[in-house]
Amino acid sequence: MITEPIEQFTAQKPAPPPIVQLGSLPVSRLILGGNPMSGFSHQNQARDREMVEYFTVTRIKDLLRQAEDLGINTLISRVDRHIMRMLLEYWSEGGKIKWMAQTAFEFPNLSGCVAQAISNGASAVYIHGGQMDYFYSNNKLDVVGPAIEQIHAAGLPAGVAAHIPKVHQWANDNLPIDFHMCSYYNPTPRDRQAGHVAGAEETFDDADRDAMLAVIPELKKPAIHYKIFAAGRKDPLEAFELSARHLRPGDAMCIGVFPKDKQDMLVEDLQLFHKVLAGR
Repeated sequence: MITEPIEQFTAQKPAPPPIVQLGSLPVSRLILGGNPMSGFSHQNQARDREMVEYFTVTRIKDLLRQAEDLGINTLISRVDRHIMRMLLEYWSEGGKIKWMAQTAFEFPNLSGCVAQAISNGASAVYIHGGQMDYFYSNNKLDVVGPAIEQIHAAGLPAGVAAHIPKVHQWANDNLPIDFHMCSYYNPTPRDRQAGHVAGAEETFDDADRDAMLAVIPELKKPAIHYKIFAAGRKDPLEAFELSARHLRPGDAMCIGVFPKDKQDMLVEDLQLFHKVLAGR
């Protein structure tokens, strides 16, 4: 195990992360996650509100510029009005970051949400993990194939997320997808509704993480490992080390950051990312 303290990593700008391919899309192997930008802390409602209040459009754009400066060329974030409006502004100002769009459960239908992502500049689209869990639990997976076809018809890579390993096994066997979004944790059941419920009690059980890690080697397409920090509950170095041990050659990691807690958090995370990959 690597034992150097995080503080010593902040002396110089790290090298850019390597690039992997998701279908036709080259993405940085470390990807910036957008949950904090949309107020999903997966901790408590007060923390959700703190993130919403902190992440003004200006601060989000500042973070995206920092990510691009570090060589992180991809953002994973929701298909919601706030994010789409911000990205259009960011791109009009010269930003180049690629948007991997996560469908949002508040849209009345999946096809309409995918269409919004495509028309607003997404570089790839995937179906939200809560939606996939819900479809799987309620025998509604028939809507997924047409959504994947819709994404591919626009010339974009398509994927699915899930918190349940069996969903990824089903997708691996039944869908022509380009990537999997594999959550290390399954905080709340999604059998009754697809969306996150603010204030609901969440469970971060390492047994769920281990079950997902056992399935990833079976997948034919690349996996993006996410929720590796258990929404701030895990030591970053230990979480990176564990994820690096299970990262296949074409896989990537997605992490969220909250610069209000530590301004150089993204820099430190990238340095830890390099450190653990070098130590494999």
